[in-house]
Amino acid sequence: MKQIVQTGPEAVELREGERPSPGPGEVLVRVHSAGLCGSDAHAYRYEGGYEWIPIPRVMGHEYSGEIVEIGSDVEGFSPGDRIVEEPIHHCGECFQCLNGQENVCQNFSITGMHRDGAYADYVTVEPRHLHPVPDDVPLRHAAITEPTSIATRAVFSQSAVTPGNEVLVEGPGPIGVLVAAVADSMGANVVVSGLGRDARSRLPQVEGLGVDTINVEERDVEGYADARTDGIGFDVVFDTTGHHTGVETAIEVVRKGGQVVVVGLPGEPSEVFMTPVVRGEIDVNSSYGSSWSNFEQALRLMENGTIDAEGIIDTGFSTADPASAFEAFLDSEVIKPVFSFNGDSA
Repeated sequence: MKQIVQTGPEAVELREGERPSPGPGEVLVRVHSAGLCGSDAHAYRYEGGYEWIPIPRVMGHEYSGEIVEIGSDVEGFSPGDRIVEEPIHHCGECFQCLNGQENVCQNFSITGMHRDGAYADYVTVEPRHLHPVPDDVPLRHAAITEPTSIATRAVFSQSAVTPGNEVLVEGPGPIGVLVAAVADSMGANVVVSGLGRDARSRLPQVEGLGVDTINVEERDVEGYADARTDGIGFDVVFDTTGHHTGVETAIEVVRKGGQVVVVGLPGEPSEVFMTPVVRGEIDVNSSYGSSWSNFEQALRLMENGTIDAEGIIDTGFSTADPASAFEAFLDSEVIKPVFSFNGDSA
């Protein structure tokens, strides 16, 4: 089978590998489509915090596919079932897991990082990590269930967004765009901010989804916030940038009594002046990963057409030249590259 393998920093290639066989408690999945996300891009660069990943490694954790074989001990799934995987596997035994906080498990492992992933024709997985894909959701769309579940957690579980709220989403990457789409679906008035490089492709794509945008290199975000909200400030700001200035800016443009939700993972320390946070009683919250219910929410939003997956994904990248997808993503040319393995238009 073919598989995309990382062989070093900024080095990925298509290789031939041996098709795996499922163990008694596993299923064999024929991968249809697999997405590329920010953590994949960081791993591709082998940045600090990702240098522990063993090389060579088959990458990929956001994927959809069809079960083609089941182990002897598997129940509840059959060949032909269309599925997605929850790629962050929790241990089920630590304090957080036993406390119903599996998304922050102490002993988690990630498909495509701790073990070979889904940038391949086939992958094996334990069925407890799988979700059935509704019939009305194309598999190429279902490949972005995992990042959509992160967005549903951020908006539905971790934020105070209500219909009519003025909401700013910092960052037009995959998570930011999906957070904006979920908040927009609730009836919030959403705007997505980005940089000049995002104005070439990402911000126009967001506008195509019916969401307002602002290029913060061309327009002062504080002045924009004042004009948009009559000087009050945004009700909720989501920081999905992964940059240390994101939280600082969010605090400057959120209203007193408002909320900042940090979703991105800043790679550098942030210096936040806490006095206006305390005096304004600003709620600073965070959102990490997702839960089983967030995955189900994501699938239902795609099933009823709330999430316009077709307007977000880009399936034009070939597995034969995987580096081009990583470079296009890092250059902000696309929001969500999706590789097709055994996929067609379904």
